[in-house]
Amino acid sequence: MRKMLFILSFAIILLSCSKDNNDPELTPGEISISYVYIGEVELKTTGSNDDIVLNEPLEIRFDLAVNTVSAESGISILDDNNQEMDVDFSFFSGNKLVKIDHPEFAENSSYKLRISNELKGENDETFAGVEYTFKTLIPPLVLDAVLIDGKEVNPATRILNTNRKPIIELQFNSSVGASDVFSSSSLKSNGSSVSFNINQVDDKTVSCVVLETLDGFAKSQFSISSTIENRIGKPFDGLDLNFYTEADTTPKFPLIPDEDLLTLVQQQTFKYFWDFGHPVSGMARERNSSGNTVTIGGSGFGVMSIIVGIERGFITRQEGVDRLETIVNFLSQADRFHGVWPHWMNGETGKTIPFSSNDDGGDLVETAFMIQGLLTVRQYLNSGVPKEANIIDKINALWEAVEWNWYTQGGQDVLYWHWSPNYGWEKNHQITGWNEALIIYVLAASSSIYTVDADVYTKGWSRNGAMVNTGGNSYYGYTLPLRNDMGGPLFFSHYSFLGLDPRNLSDQFANYWEQNVNHSKINHAYCADNPQKYVSYSDQCWGLTASDGFSGYSAHSPNNDRGVITPTAALSSIPYTPDESMEALHYFYYTLGDQLWGEYGFYDAFDYTNGWVASSYLAIDQGPIVVMIENYRTNLLWDLFMSCPEVQAGLTKLEFTY
Repeated sequence: MRKMLFILSFAIILLSCSKDNNDPELTPGEISISYVYIGEVELKTTGSNDDIVLNEPLEIRFDLAVNTVSAESGISILDDNNQEMDVDFSFFSGNKLVKIDHPEFAENSSYKLRISNELKGENDETFAGVEYTFKTLIPPLVLDAVLIDGKEVNPATRILNTNRKPIIELQFNSSVGASDVFSSSSLKSNGSSVSFNINQVDDKTVSCVVLETLDGFAKSQFSISSTIENRIGKPFDGLDLNFYTEADTTPKFPLIPDEDLLTLVQQQTFKYFWDFGHPVSGMARERNSSGNTVTIGGSGFGVMSIIVGIERGFITRQEGVDRLETIVNFLSQADRFHGVWPHWMNGETGKTIPFSSNDDGGDLVETAFMIQGLLTVRQYLNSGVPKEANIIDKINALWEAVEWNWYTQGGQDVLYWHWSPNYGWEKNHQITGWNEALIIYVLAASSSIYTVDADVYTKGWSRNGAMVNTGGNSYYGYTLPLRNDMGGPLFFSHYSFLGLDPRNLSDQFANYWEQNVNHSKINHAYCADNPQKYVSYSDQCWGLTASDGFSGYSAHSPNNDRGVITPTAALSSIPYTPDESMEALHYFYYTLGDQLWGEYGFYDAFDYTNGWVASSYLAIDQGPIVVMIENYRTNLLWDLFMSCPEVQAGLTKLEFTY
């Protein structure tokens, strides 16, 4: 058996050796294309290859490595005249990927990519040859830059403070004619068409020259329609360039001495309380359009304004005393809830008008604003004059009837804002600091009949010191003793301090002059900084507090900035920021007065970003203007209120120094 296997193996070897050594080698294989791309577009051999970009390289991917010499000779790009273009080759991925850089293609032109059969693989593989045709796109007209009065702007952001006769320069990515732009453009300001010209600066740049002087703080829009494509043969997305002009700084009224201007503002603002005092009750209407709805807090500010009116000669003392008598008589018979008045009442009947859901009873905060005003009036009146003495007696009865301790809701160490005979304590709103309500705790501690303990102030109002800015947070270089934000709306520094004198007022938690000054300075600095780019904000035009607004009533502040400036904010801060507030007064009166100044002083608020100016006046915003300007000028209301012996006792009880 072994012998047979040996013989068979030997025979196979002999046969192999006898094979003809001149037989041909095996035929090499073929190379094929995996894909062809120009930019992000894959080219196909059939169908159309349109909208090819002009300056992207061409990439060819083969399944096998190519011979680079044959690739450079066998691959070409032909233009629409069938002329071969100069190109540069690069090879990657083991010579399987060929990158071809080329001169920029012409717009809207046809080209060919020819790969001939000269192309060989690295191992001499063959290629049958193929040709791709493609057509380049028409690139869109693109706006590269916009300059207004020589300064580049971002059309996607709010553009502020342009000249009132601006020059708008438009720089495009390709040639465009002034006549083409002009025929497709429009310019509107505050909704009205404005005349303009378009001038050619260079082949890619035109300028819009506005031929009319635009209004101050006007919202304007320069537009180019996408229909310009029909003239230039290129797509264009269109342009809506929105911008706002600077203020018209021409004085709207004759310049007068600052003392005269302060008096004028006080007198015009005081007229709100005099003319809009309800004919039956004498109380201040909530706003000039409120009909029979009168407000307790705003009327408390109003009775303090009457003192100013008498002292400044806006009314006679007799007129003022008569009005005060009417108000006090009305309050004596109006609805009260454990001595506390509601927020709103009917000015004819004294019956409660619900302020909001479940709020048809006593409002302790609004009542405190009224008591602050009444005690100031009491100190002003002359007990030696029978009529005035009678008013004093009635004020004492009203003051002594307020059951402050009832509003601790059963003896808790905190005061509650509301109580209703229908809903009880359902609103359950504790009065805690820091905000506008310091005066409530001072008065509650000052009451001789229905007083509260000092613990109610310490544990309730201060929240055991939690209202203190223990972290020392600083904003624009100013640190608030209380609160760790930017201080909230400015009325926090006004309402309690119409009578309560903050100049030397301190307790274990804060120096209140420092608190109010820094609060006002932060508000001013925030508006000057204008981080949200609202129209009109500046170091002269500032003041965020609760008021009407374009989108409705809101407590405006740096943390709730809606583009609304409220004159009472800056004007009522004048004791704290005399220079900044006087600058604001000048600006509101002389620069904006044609829109902002009315029969009863400055309208409530304005928002030039939305082209809105209030037509209304609010009692709670009007009163602090009259009172705080007077405190700045003479300390009148501070001196009167602080002369109350009960208030002095209450402050001592709460361990204040003053």
